[in-house]
Amino acid sequence: MRNYEISEKRLIDDIEAIAGWSESDPAAGYNRPTFSPSWAAAREYIIAESRRLGCSVKTDPAGNLHARPAGLSWDEPAWLCGSHIDTVPSGGKFDGVVGVVVALELLRTQPEAALELVVFAEEEGTTFGIAMLGSRAWAGTLSAEQIKPLKNPAGIDFAGAGEAFGVELDKINPGSFGFPLDRYKGLIEVHVEQGSGLWEKSLPAAVVTTVNGRRQYSGSLEGVANHAGSTAMADRLDALAGAAELVLGLESLGKEFDALRPGSVLTTGALTVFPNAVNVIPGKADFMLDFRSPTNELLATGDLAIRRLLASIGEKRDLETHIHCFENLPALPFDPSLCDRLRRAGAELGIPLPDASSGALHDSAILAPYLPTAMLFVASKDGVSHNPAEFSRPGDIAAAARIVAAAIA
Repeated sequence: MRNYEISEKRLIDDIEAIAGWSESDPAAGYNRPTFSPSWAAAREYIIAESRRLGCSVKTDPAGNLHARPAGLSWDEPAWLCGSHIDTVPSGGKFDGVVGVVVALELLRTQPEAALELVVFAEEEGTTFGIAMLGSRAWAGTLSAEQIKPLKNPAGIDFAGAGEAFGVELDKINPGSFGFPLDRYKGLIEVHVEQGSGLWEKSLPAAVVTTVNGRRQYSGSLEGVANHAGSTAMADRLDALAGAAELVLGLESLGKEFDALRPGSVLTTGALTVFPNAVNVIPGKADFMLDFRSPTNELLATGDLAIRRLLASIGEKRDLETHIHCFENLPALPFDPSLCDRLRRAGAELGIPLPDASSGALHDSAILAPYLPTAMLFVASKDGVSHNPAEFSRPGDIAAAARIVAAAIA
């Protein structure tokens, strides 16, 4: 049985090196916004390590970084492997970075493999407001016109901030930009699970077969703002009380959905009360919901259940209700043959690989409709992610690297 010469120490050294670049004190979490000095330094580390191996390196017009072994031309079919190095504010060391360092370690240890490392720009979406921006532009689902208005918190637009890193918006348009399908065999992204399933079962990794679909909603309950001291309890049309009932009802619905299809989740992520004064009965409550499931069927039936719950609360409390679904992304299956390839590689190495679904979106989900794509999850301690306490075992990361090495051999 081959071990593919993967080094846990090198993988962790890479992760620690990248973690060393942060816009804030790492004690408060890692902060590496796209195109920031810390992001640029981490990117330069990947470039320097790749070139030290003799790799060719280039950047595409959306700011995505690519590296190939010296003996592999840019026109030859290759496997894509990588992820991202940008973080959320006060993030962790492992999110995104694990997928990048796995690809880098494969370049070190599998020099004959047809492999291309990729580092996608602006995956998190917390710098310019659109998640998976680099992969969306590369896939042709985000145009230059859509990108032009995007600005970072300093007011600098994507083109200006990214100019030093190869961004060329005039080259991002249908017909002249996008990845040529005949140049890639498929994409394998290694990523931390961001859930506790593998950690609780003491399993190192899983094959991700589906990215959950997502529906996001905005809505409101409207009553009458009135004096808190002189309005009798029986006479109140309290929008916040209705919203409180809604939040608890949605929590119960979410548990029902998860029982029907594990991995389904429903979250009330935002609640804004008007006029938000201590001595005024709330006259309006605005809310935002996030609903995800591995199946489109449950997304559809869940949508009806959410609307019925809101309507029933409005009717019972004599409140006017509104709800609008502003995002509707279907559940996305990954390539079955590539998932099977990863399972066979795990079996060859004696590493059990259960199936999993991803509740979060990733760059791989953006490319999946156009290219054979799969993901490997690596166990996350206690399911903690987007948090400085984020941790994955070095042995589990190395196991994922060996699986990818075996899969592309």
